[in-house]
Amino acid sequence: MEGEDVFHVTDYVRTRPLFWLAALFVAATLLLSGWQGLRSLLGMGVSLVVILFFIVPQILDGRNPLIVAILGSVVMMGISLYLVYGWNSKTHVAVAGLLLSLIVTGLLAVWVWSVNWTRLSGFGAEEAGFLQVAGVQLDTRGLLLAGIIIGTLGALDDIAIGQSSTIFELRKANPDLTWLELFRHGMTVGRDHIAAMVNTLLLAYVGAALPLVLMFSVFAEPVGVTINREIIAEEIVRTLVGSLGLLAGVPLTSVIAAYAARRDASSQGRTPE
Repeated sequence: MEGEDVFHVTDYVRTRPLFWLAALFVAATLLLSGWQGLRSLLGMGVSLVVILFFIVPQILDGRNPLIVAILGSVVMMGISLYLVYGWNSKTHVAVAGLLLSLIVTGLLAVWVWSVNWTRLSGFGAEEAGFLQVAGVQLDTRGLLLAGIIIGTLGALDDIAIGQSSTIFELRKANPDLTWLELFRHGMTVGRDHIAAMVNTLLLAYVGAALPLVLMFSVFAEPVGVTINREIIAEEIVRTLVGSLGLLAGVPLTSVIAAYAARRDASSQGRTPE
């Protein structure tokens, strides 16, 4: 009736459990990692700010999603890495390796779409359709490419700093190692790193799409039919392109780290820190 307040029940209020879960995460991070954990949390906060106030608005304004994602990723990871590991040669190398790996991943993703191999429209996820219905004009293919870049970012971050740290420590332990020897030893460690990271990326995508996988399993379609559905093909492309980007990150970062470690030792007259 007129003059009366009308209320609608839409969902449960989950604010309190979400708050306590986040508090538990923060407390555990600080307890186990101390000041470095605090810097990591600050880096995560920076990443959220960049995503919410740069990447999302720029894409909604019609900018190229792939370019926006690469620029935003460089800013996020650059700030995060320097916050956590400090301003030093090891971090410089990790940032450079990360940037080159992102460029390789982006070029590979563009090439896959430009030759029209997979014939993906970007509408595999229903959210893209909802945005179109809402009147938001988006480059759905570009949005899918941007998602690939951001999705591989965490694993690339780990690979870049891991390879850089390994090679600098090798140089510190044995100052007589040549550039080529540093690179070879770094690649030995990198191969193990690759195996773990590729599996991590696969499981992350499968975990996010697990209800979808179960749904197609219930329908008992032939495998060939299932993997050709766009919603499944998108996840396969995400995993494979992202994994190729990770593979590129190991040798790229190792080359730069080996060169930087030797150069620092020569210019400073001591082993690099």
